[in-house]
Amino acid sequence: MGRLIKWLFYLLVLCALVLVAYVYVGPYFGADFSPPQDEIRVPVQLDGK
Repeated sequence: MGRLIKWLFYLLVLCALVLVAYVYVGPYFGADFSPPQDEIRVPVQLDGK
């Protein structure tokens, strides 16, 4: 059972490293992680009492 947990831990660490590498290298391959820069205006009516 300890072996299985150890391999799952190694797999988790490897997945985390791959994810971090993808975040840093992704923009070179066309992946854009920036949020959309659109301005949104919504009128709000407040009920003042």
